[in-house]
Amino acid sequence: MIIECFLVFFSIMSDIAPHSSDLTQQLNQVLEYYFSEHYREKCYLGLVFQQGKRKMVQINVPAHDLPTLLQAKPSTGNDPDSGKNRPEVQGHTEEVKEYILKRIKQDKPWILGTLTANIDPEKIKLIDLARGLCLVIIGRGIKLDITDGQHRKRAIHELITNSEGELIGDNDFPITLVLEGDFRQCQTDFRDMAQTRPLDKSLLLSFGEFEGRVGITKNLLYQVSMFDGKTEAIKDQTSLKKKLIYTFNYVAKLVSLAFDNDISSDLTEISVEESSEALSKCLNQFFHECSQTREIAENSTDKLTVDQLTQFQTSCILGRSVGLEILGYLLHDIYDENNNSFDSAKISLLAGLDWATGSDLWSGNVVRIDPNPKKPANPYRISATMNMVKLAVYNVKNRLGWVEKSTSSMLDFQ
Repeated sequence: MIIECFLVFFSIMSDIAPHSSDLTQQLNQVLEYYFSEHYREKCYLGLVFQQGKRKMVQINVPAHDLPTLLQAKPSTGNDPDSGKNRPEVQGHTEEVKEYILKRIKQDKPWILGTLTANIDPEKIKLIDLARGLCLVIIGRGIKLDITDGQHRKRAIHELITNSEGELIGDNDFPITLVLEGDFRQCQTDFRDMAQTRPLDKSLLLSFGEFEGRVGITKNLLYQVSMFDGKTEAIKDQTSLKKKLIYTFNYVAKLVSLAFDNDISSDLTEISVEESSEALSKCLNQFFHECSQTREIAENSTDKLTVDQLTQFQTSCILGRSVGLEILGYLLHDIYDENNNSFDSAKISLLAGLDWATGSDLWSGNVVRIDPNPKKPANPYRISATMNMVKLAVYNVKNRLGWVEKSTSSMLDFQ
């Protein structure tokens, strides 16, 4: 019977029918035979491919199948051979769930990467159809061992089995199935797949959705002359050789602090264009009025040398992430949320401060003197801890008279 069905199938595929609907109907009848025969087992259409000396199959699995089809085997204790992949990372599953739920509730697209699992080829049945197309038959009780994606699987599992199940119940998830029965090779596969370098924070932010602080930051990189062409948008480290002073992440922190006084605020509730305009106007005024940043702000990188930028980053805390953080906290103090504007007169006061690394404003908080510096011309050590940054902000507010006597205490400020 199977042979007869194959003959029918190939006859259908080779015959160029004038009516595609008739062809589709006949093809469905052929496939339905197999699904009916294996109705007590799990059946999936798959695509077979070869990679790394092994046969692999790509299948798409409905969300409600994942909890019973996939299983994670993380190592436990101090025994790596107790499982096929790493112990679960605390909190990562919750991050995945929060991402999915947030996007669904905002009615926005979302995506999870393909999961990878392995199975002994003896435990499943492949029915070849044509040109790599196949049916994958997985018997009841057979589990696919996760090679990559255990946190994604657990997040889906918890969502589908809880009250949020209806939110993702109509979704499908792709699985790359590696036909491999050797336990040690499965462990090796996990290790090999884990070699990917973690993505830099700046890269993740740069490719974020154009909203909130990400959208505002992207605008500022072009609207603020101090950042335009001088900001690394991909990596977490600056490259003075490429004339890049800041990173996307540095500027994003400044944005969050200026509007919400919270370094991690995503600002999704505020207008990107209006807020970008207000903050870019503020920053352009500040950087052009500040004597220590004016030259950098008024010139493109074509007119600036690497030595100039190196000197600036060494001699002025505004050339560092910590300087932008301090500025962000101070800008929030002069931000009028009702009018979405920053106090121009107070911007000038901030610009008139001594932002030099050796200034007494920063001494003992974010800047320390190294008694035995490797480079005598640069004896400064930067401390960017939250307490030190807030102490520096307090010093500035106290110097400018922005701290009321009733609250002129670091305990109150913290």
